[in-house]
Amino acid sequence: MPKFPIKREELPPGGNLCSYCTALCCHYYALPMDEPTTWNDFDNIRWFMLHGTVTVYVQDEIWYLCTYQVCRHLQPDYRCGIYETRPQICREYSTTHCDYDDKGLHDMLFETPEQIWEYAEAILPPKRQKKSKTGSSLDLPILN
Repeated sequence: MPKFPIKREELPPGGNLCSYCTALCCHYYALPMDEPTTWNDFDNIRWFMLHGTVTVYVQDEIWYLCTYQVCRHLQPDYRCGIYETRPQICREYSTTHCDYDDKGLHDMLFETPEQIWEYAEAILPPKRQKKSKTGSSLDLPILN
């Protein structure tokens, strides 16, 4: 965990945590998603995770899809290059619950497609095997 120059509770009156931060909030975004309940749901999540640096986490029973991408307007001094015209979501963002001194602990964190698939295998009933034309079962491998 990074060490910050000042603790949140030590911030002087009228001070701004952003002045001490490396713009953690500008390095990723996370979107809430429906809790996966089927093999297809987990396969879709696995597909998302195959596209770059993507994680899935659960916090307070809410599932999130998180992608790590630095905002293209983040300046070398960690300030916003389009501050006056920044998107509304940035304008509404507050340091009240920001990542400044967050320990990064989630209820569950999946960092690889293999982890999400292993979790699916642990909680879902086994996939039904398809029957061949001769009536015998056909065991098809799941490709990673």
